[in-house]
Amino acid sequence: MNTFLKRVLFILSFIALGLFLYSYFVENIFASRLSPKDTVEFKLNDLKLEVFYNRPSKKDREVFGALVPFNQVWRTGANEATTFETNQTLDVNGMPLPKGKYTLWTVPKDSVWTVIFNSKQYPWGVTNEMKPYWDPNYDVLNVDIPVEKLDTTVEQFTIAFDNSTDNLFLTLAWDDVKVSVPLK
Repeated sequence: MNTFLKRVLFILSFIALGLFLYSYFVENIFASRLSPKDTVEFKLNDLKLEVFYNRPSKKDREVFGALVPFNQVWRTGANEATTFETNQTLDVNGMPLPKGKYTLWTVPKDSVWTVIFNSKQYPWGVTNEMKPYWDPNYDVLNVDIPVEKLDTTVEQFTIAFDNSTDNLFLTLAWDDVKVSVPLK
């Protein structure tokens, strides 16, 4: 076997070993995730918005008030902390949010949610004790948004941008609940 083929086989073996070790110790890249990752983007003229989050499913569970307790900070999704990024200063429900990257936290309640934009980036959504990594000292903006009850069930937690009425909203929907954060 010539030297070139030996080097190629060595490099391929090294890559395969690296993928195996990463999959075993960090994240199984070959298995589907229970709460898959998703990224939503909104672009209009020079404005660019992006949200990265993980999408848990309802799976016949009671969600708000049970799986996601009322009056407690929620990581707004599953797994990693949800992030919100804007390249321009925004008006969020009448308050300014400077351009930057934020973690997005919520406090679900029966009739209103508190939506929190936090400037700290966290290694994960919750600690080993299943408490949110959220540190209120880094809160940049908190807004209360009324809950909209839906007629249909949203099986998988969904974050989206809605510009259908020429007004921009960041929407969060799951189970029979939707909140729409106004953005300008």
